[in-house]
Amino acid sequence: MGLQMQSHGIQSMLKDGHKHLSGLDEAVLKNIDACKELSNITRTSLGPNGMNKMVINHLDKLFVTNDAATIVNELEVQHPAAKILVLAGKAQQEEIGDGANLTISFAGELLQNAEELIRMGLHPSEIISGYTKAINMTVETLEELVENGSETMDVRNKDQVLSRIRAAVASKQFGQEDTLCSLVADACIQVCPKNPANFNVDNVRVAKLLGGGLHNSTVVRGMVLKSDAVGSIKYIEKAKVAVFAGGVDSSATETKGTVLIHSAEQLENYSKTEEAKIEELIKSVADSGAKVIVSGAAVGEMALHFCERYKLMVLKISSKFELRRFCRTTGAVAMLKLSQPNPDDLGYVDSISVEEVGGVRVIIVMNEEGGNSVSTVVLRGSTDSILDDLERAVDDGVNTYKAMCRDSRIVPGAAATEIELAKRVKEFSYKETGLDQYAIAKFAESFEMVPKTLAENAGLNAMEIISSLYAEHASGNSKVGIDLEEGVCKDVSTLCVWDLYITKFFALKYAADAACTVLRVDQIIMAKPAGGPKRVQPAGPGMDED
Repeated sequence: MGLQMQSHGIQSMLKDGHKHLSGLDEAVLKNIDACKELSNITRTSLGPNGMNKMVINHLDKLFVTNDAATIVNELEVQHPAAKILVLAGKAQQEEIGDGANLTISFAGELLQNAEELIRMGLHPSEIISGYTKAINMTVETLEELVENGSETMDVRNKDQVLSRIRAAVASKQFGQEDTLCSLVADACIQVCPKNPANFNVDNVRVAKLLGGGLHNSTVVRGMVLKSDAVGSIKYIEKAKVAVFAGGVDSSATETKGTVLIHSAEQLENYSKTEEAKIEELIKSVADSGAKVIVSGAAVGEMALHFCERYKLMVLKISSKFELRRFCRTTGAVAMLKLSQPNPDDLGYVDSISVEEVGGVRVIIVMNEEGGNSVSTVVLRGSTDSILDDLERAVDDGVNTYKAMCRDSRIVPGAAATEIELAKRVKEFSYKETGLDQYAIAKFAESFEMVPKTLAENAGLNAMEIISSLYAEHASGNSKVGIDLEEGVCKDVSTLCVWDLYITKFFALKYAADAACTVLRVDQIIMAKPAGGPKRVQPAGPGMDED
C-alpha cells in the first residue's frame, strides 16, 4: 500500500472520494447560485396573486400549494447552502407561522445582490459588515413605521382581529379571505384564554370534509370526529361522559393462568360469571351518572350489548391525541381500565350527535358554556388538494392570531413598508463612508423585490409601479402601497391591508442572518457519502418478477 503513488496537497489528507471546493468562484458563487435557484422557486408564489406549485414528493404524494413552507419542506433540498435558507424559512414558520416566503425570497435577493458586489471586487466580509449595519438600521426604521395606537388591542374584538389576519390569509387564498378570516376569527376568539399570551394553537382544530364549497364551512364549539358511534344511540344531550383509554371489554387478567374445566356446567358457569362481571362493570358506570362511554381501544361485543341495555352511547376514538383533546373539551379524566368512575373523573357535554356531512358520518361534540377549550373549523371543498390548501390558510390565520396575542403592532402592508425601508436605508447608505456603503445600498435595493414580485405576479408593469411608489414615498406618503385589483398605488389604510410588525421583523432578520451565513463560507469540503448497498427499484405494476 505504501509503495503506491502518494497524492499531494489536500488529497493526501482526506479519504478517497471526497470533494473539496474553495475560493470565490467554486464555493461562494456556487452557493449563491443554489440559493438564487431556491428563492426563484418560492418568489413566484409570493403575495395574493402568487402562483401555485405542484410538488410531488418521494412518496408520490401530490401537493398543490403556494405556501412556501410546504414547498421547501417537500422539495428535499440537497445543497448545503440552500438548506440554510430552508432552515431560515422553517424557523420563521415555527416562530410566527407566516412569512416563510418573504424570508426565503428576500435572502435569495440579498445573495443575488451580493454576487454583483463580489464581481465588482468587494470582499465577502465587507458585504457582511454592510448587511449587518443595514439590518440594524432596518429594525430601527421598522419600529418607526408601526401604526399609531396598534400597540393595544382587544383580542376578542372580531373587527380588530380580522384587520390583522386578513393579509396572512389573503396571501394563501386570495378572493376567499373574508369568508375564511371570519371563520378563523370566530374559532380563535372562542378558545382564547383569559390571558391571551397563553393562546394554544392546538385548540383550534380543522376538520376537512369533501363536498360542498367554502360557503358551507362552519365553526363548531367543540370537536368533530370522523367516525360513527359504535352503538345504536346516535344523539344525546346534556350528558356526563366517562373516558376509558384502555378499551371497553372484559379485561384479561394480568397473570397468565389456565382453568381446568371438567363438565359442561362448569363451562356454563364460567361464561356466566364473565357475563355477570361485565354487566356489573357497565352498570356501575351507568349508576355513576355517565350517559356516554368513550373508549380508546376496541369495544367488546358483550360490553356493547350491556351498554345498549343501559342506554349508554358508545364512541370509539383510536388516536390518543384526539382522545386527549376530547378530554380537554369535556373536562373528563381518562381512566386506564373499565371500572366505576369517580364523579370528579366524569366530563360533561352539551350534546353529542352523529350527522352525515357529504356522505361521511361525523360525530359532533358540542360544548357551549362548559369551558372554551377546543373549537373546530369544518372546511368543505371539492377536492383533497383544495382542502389541504384551505387548511394551510387556516393554520396561517391561527398562527397569526397567536403572534398577535404576543405583539399586536401592525405596519402598512401591500409593499408600502418595504419601499419606505428601501428609501430610508438608501439614504442611510449615503452617510456611510468606506466600502460598506455599496453593500448597504444593495440591501436597500433588495427591498424592491417585494413590490416588484407582487406587481409581476398580478400581471402589472413592475417598473412603473415601483417608480410611482418611490415618488409617493418621496413626497412623504409613507403608507402608499399597491392595490393589486386595480393595479394602481393607493394608501393602504383605505385598503385595510396591514401586516404584523413581528412577522416582518423576524422574516427580515432571519433572511439577513441566512444570507450572511452563506456569504461567510469560503470552502466546502464534502466527505464521501456513506455507501450502503443501493436500493433496487421495485418493478412497476403489471411487471413480472423474472
